Amino acid sequence: MQAVILNGTLSLHDVPVPTPPPGEALIRVTRAGICNTDIELARGYLAFQGIPGHEFVGVVEQSPDPAWVGRRVVGEINANCGTCETCQAGRPTHCPHRTTLGIVHRNGVFAEYVSLPVHLLHTVPDGVSDDEAVFTEPLAAALEVLQQVQVRPTDRVVVLGDGKLGLLIAQVMGMTGAAVTAIGRHADKLAILERRGIRTSVGGAGVAPGADIVVEATGSLAGFQQGRALVRPRGTLVLKSTFAGDLAPLLAGDGGLNFLSAVIVDEITLVGSRCGPFAPALRLLAEGRIDVQSLIHARYPLAEAVAAFDHAQRPGVLKVLLDL
Repeated sequence: MQAVILNGTLSLHDVPVPTPPPGEALIRVTRAGICNTDIELARGYLAFQGIPGHEFVGVVEQSPDPAWVGRRVVGEINANCGTCETCQAGRPTHCPHRTTLGIVHRNGVFAEYVSLPVHLLHTVPDGVSDDEAVFTEPLAAALEVLQQVQVRPTDRVVVLGDGKLGLLIAQVMGMTGAAVTAIGRHADKLAILERRGIRTSVGGAGVAPGADIVVEATGSLAGFQQGRALVRPRGTLVLKSTFAGDLAPLLAGDGGLNFLSAVIVDEITLVGSRCGPFAPALRLLAEGRIDVQSLIHARYPLAEAVAAFDHAQRPGVLKVLLDL
C-alpha cells in the first residue's frame, strides 16, 4: 500500500499492508484530515517516526467480529490495554500502556489501510458524508469540555482561537445557551461563527474581562496570557491546546504576578482537556447541528500528501483533506 512516512521528513512510500493483531480490524481509509498535531509532528514534536494521521473515515475489510466487515467507521485514537488499574477505573484514555493513533507508538491513517482495535470503532450514520465524518475526532475533543465543565445558560464564555478546534468549540459552547464570544485573528474564519449567531471579536476588541469560563485553543503563549486576563476570579480556564514553545515569559510575568501566581491569588480553576466522546459527536453531525463543511479549505490525493501538508501550514488555512 501507499503511505506517508515521517522519518525526519515527510515522504510517500510503498509499505506492507498491516496485519491486524488479535482484537483489531483492518480498515481501508477513504478520507483523512490533517490537523495541527500532525503539522507539529512533522516539525519534530514527540520525535514521532512512522505513519502519522488520526482523523479519518474508512471501511472495515477484516475484523475478528464479522459484523463489522463492510461498515463505514471512524475510530478513537487511544488504544488502551483494558486490563490495568487505570483502564479498570474507567479512564482508558489515560492508560499508561496506551498507544495513540498516528502520534505515539502506533501507525496512523495517512495510508491506504490502518489497523485499530475493534472496541474503538464507531459506525458512521448513513446521512453523514465522508467529509463530515473526518471531523468526528476534533468535534469529540470539543465536546469533552462539556464533559469536564458545567456550563450554565447564565455564564459568559470566551473561546480563544479561530482555528479548526476553536471554531468547533465555539459552536459546541453556543448550544449551551451561555453568552459565547469567540476571539480570533481572521475575520473570514470568525464569519463562520457569526452566521450561526455566535458573537465574535478580532483580537479581543470590545471583550471585557470577567468571563466565567475561558477556553484557550490558540496553542500560543499569547493565548495563555489573554485567557488568564479574561477569566474572572474563581472562574475556569480550560487549556485545550498543547504548547511546545518556551513558557519562561509566561512564568516570569511582566513586573506583576506571573501566570501561576495570578492563578493562585484569583483562585482560578485550570482544566486540561483533550480527547472526547465520539457517539455524541456523530449524533450532532447526523443532525446537522455543527457546521464542518465551511472548515474545509482544500483536498489532495494521497500521492500529493507532502503538498497537502505544505498547504495546511499556510496562514489562514483550516482543514486540508486527503482523499484516498
